[in-house]
Amino acid sequence: MGAVEMLPREYGYVVLILAAAGFLNFWMSSQVGKARRKYDVQYPTLYALESENKDAKAFNCVQRGHQNSLEYLPMFLTFMTVGGMKHPIVASVLGCIYLVARYFYFVGYSTGDPKKRLTVGVYNFVSLIGLILCTVSCGVGFLLA
Repeated sequence: MGAVEMLPREYGYVVLILAAAGFLNFWMSSQVGKARRKYDVQYPTLYALESENKDAKAFNCVQRGHQNSLEYLPMFLTFMTVGGMKHPIVASVLGCIYLVARYFYFVGYSTGDPKKRLTVGVYNFVSLIGLILCTVSCGVGFLLA
């Protein structure tokens, strides 16, 4: 029996959410590239210095929104993949909430006012906790099987 046959059919939703996460990341990367051109921040500079660039804060907010998303991406991918094995529907709904909230987190941060990242963006943390619980449940299920 192959791995695909061992997973629940609904795991396909998990895979689609994982693909959507890749698209969201590509989009955020493109927004950072646009901000680099707009605010004249050249590679390999990761963050602009306020002493050298009057638009440093605006650029840094865009950059930081993407960087923060990259920092959480490994956890999201892991918990989504593993938690979705046992709870594919719940994990997919939580993953969808995570991605929508991450989008608004990034958009809010990109305004230049970091406080705006949490208006809707705070729900990405709530959904990540749910995915952690799905992963714990999956692990316990393996141990008890």
